[in-house]
Amino acid sequence: QVQLVESGGGLVQSGGSLRLSCVASGSIFSVNAMGWYRQAQGKERELVANVISSGSANYADSVKGRFTISRDNAGNTVYLQMNSLKPEDTAVYYCNAEIATMSLTILRSWGQGTQVTVSS
Repeated sequence: QVQLVESGGGLVQSGGSLRLSCVASGSIFSVNAMGWYRQAQGKERELVANVISSGSANYADSVKGRFTISRDNAGNTVYLQMNSLKPEDTAVYYCNAEIATMSLTILRSWGQGTQVTVSS
């Protein structure tokens, strides 16, 4: 019923920038929150940043001052602007959303993941 489509991952040198995008589509009544998680090789998946419908955003300490999360006016697209990238940022990045469907069922949806690799 709901799909999250991610784009923007790739290979970048240390200090460079990438911009990730995620678009939610399907039988959506409202998107309550969207965010980004990442999972590095051999590590647990962790929250990078999220934003709720009010526009309030939260960031992991490791990315504060470097990453910026934002949503478009419709609320179905979330972006993650990643600046001053470090090799430690290398991970698979997953889009996540809390969505109320047209049947008013609350669910959590995940994107397929997009690889971000930062070379030293």
